[in-house]
Amino acid sequence: MSDVMPTSELPSRRSFLRTGTLAAVALPAAVGAITACNPDLAARQPTVPDDHAPGHDAAPAAAGPKTARERADEMDRHHEAGIKAFPAKTEGKGNQPLAPKMVGGVKVFELTCSEVQWETKPGKRVKAWAYNGQVPGPQIRVREGDRVRVLVKNELPESTAVHFHGLEVPNDQDGVPFITQPPIKPGESYTYEFTVPNAGSHMYHSHHNAAVQVGNGLLGAFIVEPRDRSGEPKVDVDYTMILNDGVHDFTLNGKDFPATEPVVCKKGETVRVRFMNEGMMIHPMHLHGMHMTVIAKDGWPQPMPWKCDTLNIAPGERWDVLIKANNPGTWAFHCHILSHAEAPQGMFGMVTVLVVQDATTA
Repeated sequence: MSDVMPTSELPSRRSFLRTGTLAAVALPAAVGAITACNPDLAARQPTVPDDHAPGHDAAPAAAGPKTARERADEMDRHHEAGIKAFPAKTEGKGNQPLAPKMVGGVKVFELTCSEVQWETKPGKRVKAWAYNGQVPGPQIRVREGDRVRVLVKNELPESTAVHFHGLEVPNDQDGVPFITQPPIKPGESYTYEFTVPNAGSHMYHSHHNAAVQVGNGLLGAFIVEPRDRSGEPKVDVDYTMILNDGVHDFTLNGKDFPATEPVVCKKGETVRVRFMNEGMMIHPMHLHGMHMTVIAKDGWPQPMPWKCDTLNIAPGERWDVLIKANNPGTWAFHCHILSHAEAPQGMFGMVTVLVVQDATTA
């Protein structure tokens, strides 16, 4: 079971196209033959009027309006290029597991807040405020009842703080400046320490000028495994998907399609997806080809799990779902507010795929 698939397990762009598993999202192959579909394009050449003989200073003839077919071909080229580029390589990867140091039975995690350049898609670099140089920040994973200490160093140009969203910590550890603590000023450090109280999928993020700081990347997953795991579902893939919609546009785990990461599994396996919305908009996440079984909200088990294929994730919410991967293929997985996922220039933003590998394609 793993939260972040090793690079070796991610299908390459070439293997996607070779095996045809992108049929669920790719355009028909015939779209690629643009000129073959338009034999009249070569024949349409600008003409010189009779009163503009060679040698005269004649203005070039204005190109006529594009035909519907030409406009369609142009749009289709953009869409196809985006699909063929997926999964595009970019510098940096967020949500990487953060190993604690053990000090006298306490799990110690160190977070440094700093400004970095972050590549959200090929060639697009943005200013980000990051924990330990990554967006989202490193994933903290502990067990219910653990004693933890979080050391925060502020290298930003303004004050900050860290709130442990969803964790029922003592009041003085809640991370809200002027309510529970002083702000962590530039160049200063601050220490949080508590016994982890409640299991589930939680988050940590700034709670100071938060619309800017969280939008810039100061966010991360804080996952707490229950002390008693007898009630936990058995899964083959445990994947955390953090949604954001700040100044870096619409992102999944800090990346913008086609640089998002596919979720990969084998036919018959069970995938757990932990949705976390760190943005300021709702995002109804829709999976093609299979349903999701909702098992927990905000870290609390649902009394009666229920099924859906589109699950609305509001700001601050966490939803845990199980997917029984019984339908082989490459399935689109995206926000269904379509302006967050698709435009005339192709897919972008909150789009990825669930790849269910059959024995013939694995």
